[in-house]
Amino acid sequence: MKKGFALNICFLIFLVDAYACTTFFINKNGQLIFGRNYDWISDAGMVTSNLRGLKKTSVSTGEGSSISWISKYGSMTFNQYGKEFPTGGMNEKGLVVELMWEEQTEYPKTDNRPSLGVLQWIQYQLDSHSTIDEVIASDNNVRISRNNPPLHYLIADANGYAATIEFYQGKITVHKGNELPFPVLTNNPYEQSAKTAKNANILSGDTTFSFRDNSLQRFIKACSMVQQYQQKEIAKPLTGYAFDILDKVTQGEFTKWSIVYDLVHKKIYFKTERYRGIKSFSFNSFDFDCSSKARVLDMNQSLEGDIDKSFIPFNDKINRSIVEKAVAESKSQVPISDKEKESLVAYPGTIKCKM
Repeated sequence: MKKGFALNICFLIFLVDAYACTTFFINKNGQLIFGRNYDWISDAGMVTSNLRGLKKTSVSTGEGSSISWISKYGSMTFNQYGKEFPTGGMNEKGLVVELMWEEQTEYPKTDNRPSLGVLQWIQYQLDSHSTIDEVIASDNNVRISRNNPPLHYLIADANGYAATIEFYQGKITVHKGNELPFPVLTNNPYEQSAKTAKNANILSGDTTFSFRDNSLQRFIKACSMVQQYQQKEIAKPLTGYAFDILDKVTQGEFTKWSIVYDLVHKKIYFKTERYRGIKSFSFNSFDFDCSSKARVLDMNQSLEGDIDKSFIPFNDKINRSIVEKAVAESKSQVPISDKEKESLVAYPGTIKCKM
């Protein structure tokens, strides 16, 4: 695949200010919940299962070598631009990886490490690692190509730990443990956002903070509600409370998906802008062995509640349908050629089960 494809597959995701995202993590009394709003102009999307034991080779970024690996863990991901290029997801060990725009990002210069695009980097992490420390350590082995839009990540694992991963001046920057006082991330550098939160009285119960910077306003609102849940007795179930946080930081019609991950019970909840009913599915309903068949669900259906049985075997038809719709709806911002689109559709066919 040509260099232009590697760039476009990533850049389709965000535009600064107009389309922003919010993530947060809550760890309380054995409950581990990760929330995410996905804000964009296209609502096309599918949830796909990704199998363990698959041999994969990364798409060439046009900068450095590709990398091959065998998926160690199964995962469930949310995809717009084709299977294997997720915007986020969780694996069967409870690792969650989600991305957001951060304009000041500067990825490493070309070196001996193989390079990945920002979407395939997510799938690589979910395939290969079970903890935040393993994800962080992988920076020694792979890097994100400079031919990518500026993004940063919030990640969390089933051990109850979270971290931000950012790239400044060509080096990875990580906040975790005591350096992560607020497990929230929007679209500013984490250090700047956390400093703003410390200067605000986020425990006052007031979530109507006024900032000219939309990203900081969302960060403070999410921090306030996360801190309140941590320090007060709130009777509402945490999954429902997580959706309340996401509703508070919604960007109106641009918030296409709201997703809540339960890392302990390996269960995912979501709703879409078009279909507001909350849907859920459990990992224990999926067979992640590579001898089985991956499954898929079009996110935009009038379903509600447990949707485990609504998934169908993955097929090229639904992959093509979602990709074509997402590409068409995104073309006003970033056009993608027919050749590039066909590459998206064809990529899953390059992956084989290593028996």
